[in-house]
Amino acid sequence: MKSFWDQRFAVGDYVFGTEPNTFLASVAEKILAGPVLCLAEGEGRNAVHLACLGHQVTAVDQSGVGLAKAARLAADRGVTLTSVVSDITDFVITPGAWSGIVAIFAHFPPPLRRSVNAQVVAGLQPGGVFILEAYTPAQLAFGTGGPKDPALLMTLAALRDELAGLELIIARECERDVIEGTGHTGRAAVVQVLARKPGTTLNST
Repeated sequence: MKSFWDQRFAVGDYVFGTEPNTFLASVAEKILAGPVLCLAEGEGRNAVHLACLGHQVTAVDQSGVGLAKAARLAADRGVTLTSVVSDITDFVITPGAWSGIVAIFAHFPPPLRRSVNAQVVAGLQPGGVFILEAYTPAQLAFGTGGPKDPALLMTLAALRDELAGLELIIARECERDVIEGTGHTGRAAVVQVLARKPGTTLNST
């Protein structure tokens, strides 16, 4: 998969555009001041947006090609990112470290997804939030982006179980137009989650 994404991101343009995912942008204000982790961040559009909002952002992706484009986008916008080239199977989310964790169209095999989501729950600071948008199995009928393997697609029911321990502020499956570069273009079936770790944090930076 690393070679697949390296090749896809090697094109001149940004495959998924340079503007943030609209769901993320609509709820980004819910992230407390502090460090934010972006999983499977690709070319950096979401990480750069959050950095522009003043967050210290770490972007993780298996593709160094994608993260190099993320660094260029950050420089163009006058911000900096911390980039980590790592397969998600090898990346460890530090417990209690993050005011926000973001996973936008990050589709993993179910056992890995369950492991990652367990680490997400543990990785948030009290009051921290998790922001996710992903395709549901209904996306296969649209064919406007995302995996073709149904096992990689997500349902709200599964996410409710996997994110036990977080308060689900937004939790919905819906259809919407997703226009993000050439990679995501058209009507789509998605699941959207904004979840909060109970408690309060003393973090103020």
